[in-house]
Amino acid sequence: MPLLTTRATIYLGTWNTHTMWDTGRAFQIAAEMRRYNLEVLGINETRWTQAGQQRLVSEKLLLYSGREEENASYTQGVAMMLSKQPQSALIGWESHGPRIIKASIKTKKEGISMSVIQ
Repeated sequence: MPLLTTRATIYLGTWNTHTMWDTGRAFQIAAEMRRYNLEVLGINETRWTQAGQQRLVSEKLLLYSGREEENASYTQGVAMMLSKQPQSALIGWESHGPRIIKASIKTKKEGISMSVIQ
């Protein structure tokens, strides 16, 4: 199902978490997404290393990008959390280091996609 249509309103948000290193932090952020009815949430200062994706029990998809060096310190890092609708429209995503992550999402219009950059 495409994410963007001319008749639908979706809500995007950003959040400076200061850290996602604490146990349960991803689930707390997913709960806040539900509370504010957000479809896509950009998260900074995650303090995670490497890049990857993780499906949460809440059915949210967490895309993350952090420092790639071996024995990297737990500083910086960004992430993007997607609810079900944008997950189904996700074309792909790219890590651009510990400060930038990009997700491409298809729209209803043929040949047009939306890029969300955090």
